Amino acid sequence: MRNSIYMMLIGMICMSCNDDFVSTQPLEEVPEDVVWADAALAEAFLFEIYNGFGVGGFYEQQMASLTDEALFTHPGRGINTVTEARSNDANQGYILETYRFDLVYTRIRATNIAIANLQEPKFDNPDLVNQLLGEAYFLRAYYYQQLLRQYGAVPLVDVVYELGSERYTKKRNTFEECVNFIVDDCDSATLLLDGVARVDGRANEVAALALKARVLTYAASDLYDNATAKSKSSLLNGYKTPEYIGYTDGDRTERWRRAKMASKAVLDHTEYRYKLDLAAPEEPEDGQANYMAIAMGGGSSMADGEGKKDLILGRFFIDLKDERGGWVGRDNGPNGYHNWAGNTPTQLLVDDYEMIDGSKFSWENTVHEAAPYEDRDPRFYATILYDGADWKPRADDVKGRDPYNQIQTGQYEVGSGSGTKRVQHGLDTRNSPVEDWNGSYTGYYYRKFTDADPAMEDQNTRQSVPWPVLRYTETILNYVEACIELGEEAEARLWLSKIRYRVGMPAVEDSGEALKARYRNERRVELAYEEHRFFDARRWMIASETLGRKVTTIKIEGKLKPGREVAIYKYDTENYDYRYTVNTIDPGIENRTWNDKMYFTSFHRDEINRNTELEQNPGY
Repeated sequence: MRNSIYMMLIGMICMSCNDDFVSTQPLEEVPEDVVWADAALAEAFLFEIYNGFGVGGFYEQQMASLTDEALFTHPGRGINTVTEARSNDANQGYILETYRFDLVYTRIRATNIAIANLQEPKFDNPDLVNQLLGEAYFLRAYYYQQLLRQYGAVPLVDVVYELGSERYTKKRNTFEECVNFIVDDCDSATLLLDGVARVDGRANEVAALALKARVLTYAASDLYDNATAKSKSSLLNGYKTPEYIGYTDGDRTERWRRAKMASKAVLDHTEYRYKLDLAAPEEPEDGQANYMAIAMGGGSSMADGEGKKDLILGRFFIDLKDERGGWVGRDNGPNGYHNWAGNTPTQLLVDDYEMIDGSKFSWENTVHEAAPYEDRDPRFYATILYDGADWKPRADDVKGRDPYNQIQTGQYEVGSGSGTKRVQHGLDTRNSPVEDWNGSYTGYYYRKFTDADPAMEDQNTRQSVPWPVLRYTETILNYVEACIELGEEAEARLWLSKIRYRVGMPAVEDSGEALKARYRNERRVELAYEEHRFFDARRWMIASETLGRKVTTIKIEGKLKPGREVAIYKYDTENYDYRYTVNTIDPGIENRTWNDKMYFTSFHRDEINRNTELEQNPGY
């Protein structure tokens, strides 16, 4: 026993005298001075900042369900707090993590660290230093843009606060200062990234130009021009610091000119154009295929890989990482395929897809009413799964019920049209004999961004479809909007028609307010489910008549024609007469309304308590 104690004491003395032991570095951490002295580690630091993109918009609860694009099927997750205008500073409701105040500022701090260290590089690779510094400026601009369009003006922090700093509170900068700061960062990124090759998932010069174009388009919009906003919303009239939510003076026409010039700088990069040189509309089937190719972003063998050209910056997913972005099909697909029916298209959106000849769809038109899914804009078929739509093979346990592989969201008679028959609920309804808990309330399912490869029918099969952070076509639409606002209607019609020809739709011939309405609807359907509608309806200040509408749904009934017999149901107008009835969603599921306070998201009470100079937006 005495010898054991002696040996322990000797060991402790040796360890206490061993400098290497007490100075051992944690194996999972790298000292900051080492990171910025090593090119590979510095690049890895930048890569981690991109993780602030999250999974893009491919969360189980998508921003589409905060708008008139979709209804979220599963309750109790904060979405109704937003759609029913109950958001407040204690309960903001659902906010994607890519817009959350605290999480985004964490990423901004990381960009500030990178910028500070790369301005005086400690490794010898000037080209890489410029690229990483350019990406850091882009990322800081991107994250501030996320905050600006969600909350209005925010405090601009461009230094790295350390423990022991004199203060941790900071007033909000003005809206104009925020815009200028973001634009300056985009300009810096553009210069530093000039000539940098296009690489999946990383920013380049064109990404910086596209982000600048988006920010300046927003900045010129109604909501951010105080005079215009006040004329449209009495809530904003009494706000004591209007400079936080828009421009209080200045030349709005000049703001539109700047937005147009910024967008044109992107349009000049013709290498991003995908089938935009057509002289006439594509055939409808080709138009649908073109739109699917863009949506797939090169991530599906079932679509033209060239469609990836339109993707300026994407969030890509790989099988080695269990990222939610790979599960978008499972999260939103039909319950009859053992999927989860998360964000389901509304009838409101379906009704906004034009007819193939460019005329408006109307339930008052008897031809449209009898066959509402025929002869529509080809983007409709590439975006939405509807009753009777052809889809993938069913899972093995369901194939016998539907050997035809068609979406079933109605109720249908089976048996004999002149004898014994019964009513059968569709396999993709909430009364489905497959799964009755994951069915759509609206009668529709999500198709866009879903890989059509039959091998993907299993809900446990991951996709490789990227999320579009920035698209070339978005910038075309930004350019068109600026042209309309500047009275350059011929140029606006030219570029709108290019987009429409690609998808099989006729040229635009409208002018005046009709042209603006056509443009806004074009943007609605072209950018559906890409997180634009939430902000577009706000910046145009049309939310009360769009986002505030009650969700509408479809009821479909198939009745056997006399003398017809059907044992296994299939959509077939030879055997069935179909009736379509539009309904309003049960208010117990969701009771949408609009309040002008929702034009800006409130700062959470905790953030205001942390920063007592963070003044709340009007209405909260």
